[in-house]
Amino acid sequence: MTADSNQDRWTFTSWVKKGAARILEPISRFLLRIGIHPNLLTSAGFLFAVISGVFIALDHLQEGAFFLMVSGLFDALDGTLARTAGLESRFGAFLDSFLDRYAESALFFGLIYRASVQGRHDLVLLVFLSMVGSIMVSYARARAEGLGISCNVGLFTRLERFIVLSIALLLEQLFIGLFILALMTNLTAFQRMIHVFRSDKQ
Repeated sequence: MTADSNQDRWTFTSWVKKGAARILEPISRFLLRIGIHPNLLTSAGFLFAVISGVFIALDHLQEGAFFLMVSGLFDALDGTLARTAGLESRFGAFLDSFLDRYAESALFFGLIYRASVQGRHDLVLLVFLSMVGSIMVSYARARAEGLGISCNVGLFTRLERFIVLSIALLLEQLFIGLFILALMTNLTAFQRMIHVFRSDKQ
């Protein structure tokens, strides 16, 4: 087993996925029986993320949190269904990542719109930094894997971002949540840069 695979194995995301599989796999088998395609779940997850962004923009934070969690459920189910049904494909993986970026953008738009309307320049700055960090975390992995280096490492992958933002919305504590996101996403991006540097030297 390589060093990369060890690091992939012990991420928080990997740990949660293993636990959630016991719940998601029976649901995915039911969805398979009624003819649901994984790409439909991917698209539905994106739609619910957009709805969440709209609620956040209108200052209905807890409703935004609810639709964000629904979006997360669909996002978790699409990959499980694809594996269960033997429908994994390169396009499906591409569509999932493609719509994930737009989903995050919808959420950040809702946050930055709300902050702008309320004149919260501190939150505007934190949303911007969080958005940059999130983009760079995803880009670092995609670019590294394009170079043949596994890069599913770091403290704040998409799952951690989802959890922190959901809690911040539910508790209506956006400053704290966005501060954590702004700090940890950018730290994770640099973690991945260091990981690629070290991997390239091996």
